[in-house]
Amino acid sequence: MNYFEFYDLSESFTLDDAIIKKKFYQLSKQYHPDFYANEDDAKQQEILELSTLNNKAYQTLINPAKRLEYILRLHNLVSEGAKPQLPSDFLMEMMDINERLMEVDDARELGSITGEVLAIEGDMNEKLESLTADYTTLDDTAKQSRLNEIADIYFRQKYLLRIKESLDTFASRF
Repeated sequence: MNYFEFYDLSESFTLDDAIIKKKFYQLSKQYHPDFYANEDDAKQQEILELSTLNNKAYQTLINPAKRLEYILRLHNLVSEGAKPQLPSDFLMEMMDINERLMEVDDARELGSITGEVLAIEGDMNEKLESLTADYTTLDDTAKQSRLNEIADIYFRQKYLLRIKESLDTFASRF
C-alpha cells in the first residue's frame, strides 16, 4: 500500500512532521499487536503487517530524502540497479573535480575543491527546493514533467555524494 494513502495524506515532497508523527502514533495504537492477542492467527498476522507498514511509512515520510526517493519510486523514476542518463556537461564537471582530487597535495587545494563541491550541492538543493515547493498544486501532466526534473537532480546528488565521500577520505590525509 502507498504510504501516503495509508496515512491519508496527499503525495507531497513537503509534509508537516507534526502531522506525520500524530498519524504514526494514532496508527501505532490502532494496530498494536498486544491489543489483538486473543484474535485468531490470521487477524494477528494482518495486524502485525499493518504495524510493520506503519513503521516503514513513518521512517520514509518523516525523512525528506527518503520521502523524495519514495515518490520517485512510486512513479518508476528510480529503481534498483538503474543507470541514469546524466548530462555530459555535468559528468565532465564531476570528472574534472575527481581528477583534481586525485592530484591534490595540500589542505588549501583540498579546501578549494571542497568549496566548489559544496557550492554545486547548494545550487542543487536550491533548485530542488524550488521544484518541490509547489508540486501539489500542479496538474498531472505538469507533475510528471516536474518529477523528471526532480529525478535528474536526485541522480546528480547521488553522484555528488560519491565525490563528497572521496573528499572526506582525502581530508583525513591532511
